[in-house]
Amino acid sequence: MKGNSYASVSGSVFGIIAVLQAMRAVLHVPVQLGNQAIPLWVSWVAALIAGSLCVWAFRAERQVRG
Repeated sequence: MKGNSYASVSGSVFGIIAVLQAMRAVLHVPVQLGNQAIPLWVSWVAALIAGSLCVWAFRAERQVRG
């Protein structure tokens, strides 16, 4: 897989993750791992991080394409 293809795929995956995390936070969907409930603010942080990685990947793709 070429570098720009990898950046495009990873950017798309991170974009989907960011949208799903934001939807979880907006819709107040409860998540529980074992006995531990995961607070909603964790989804906002995850959405911000995944969104940043999405933007970074697409910018890297643009630089590779030139």
